[in-house]
Amino acid sequence: MSVSQHAVTNVSAACPFLRAHSRETGRNLEEALSVMPMYFDPMYMLFIAPALLLALWAQWRVRTSFAAAAKEFAPLSGAAAARLILDSAGATNVVIEQVAGQLTDHYDPQTKVLRLSENVYGVHSLAAVGIAAHEAGHALQDAQGYSLMAIRNAAVGVANIGSGFGLFVFMIGFAMALQPIAWLGIILFGATVFFQLVNLPVEIDASNRAKAQLVGLGIVPATGMPAVNSVLHAAAWTYVAGTLQSILTLLYYASYLTGGSDSDR
Repeated sequence: MSVSQHAVTNVSAACPFLRAHSRETGRNLEEALSVMPMYFDPMYMLFIAPALLLALWAQWRVRTSFAAAAKEFAPLSGAAAARLILDSAGATNVVIEQVAGQLTDHYDPQTKVLRLSENVYGVHSLAAVGIAAHEAGHALQDAQGYSLMAIRNAAVGVANIGSGFGLFVFMIGFAMALQPIAWLGIILFGATVFFQLVNLPVEIDASNRAKAQLVGLGIVPATGMPAVNSVLHAAAWTYVAGTLQSILTLLYYASYLTGGSDSDR
């Protein structure tokens, strides 16, 4: 998992798996509009265009791969697959609950609860067990003291502050020609970028753990892994797109203070 409403507006929502992925493009576009200057600046849209195009492609990949994997039968339900993975790794203290809504799957490290959505919890499909295994991967990271996950969890508070106020503080400082205030805004937003950079390998690692457990425990046969891999790989690309957009946004606004942009822009 993973600086807009995927990462800017609600960084703490980075854990939910496909909820973030399926809505990633709309959130990226919303961020692109929300962080623009008071007047329309086409250069900003051009600057972040690679990230937005990547997000569009990734969302298409997620939708098509998920739809295909949802049609493939799996011997275990999502909840049963997650329980087997957790118990096999000794994480028997993690509780699995069904949560309302669609694609609201996530692991809560504070309460040690893995929550699976209605279309995953009791569903026997490769898509369901893939998503459940990914979230179980986060629980295993927590149980085994995965350092990057600990850093990510510790950074959530600062990142939420940066995502909510960073660019706002920057624009106030820039408009009033107060460079220290403008740089403070950039630093605050930089905390969100840092969160994204840490979150990316955390999400990839959770998917890698999921794939290893699905194969090692015989939950998914070798013939079914390509469908699971397709879903997990597509989801990972949405995190890459979100991280890239965060970095490009930070560089774009920092260029106002370093002389990289025209003063009349």
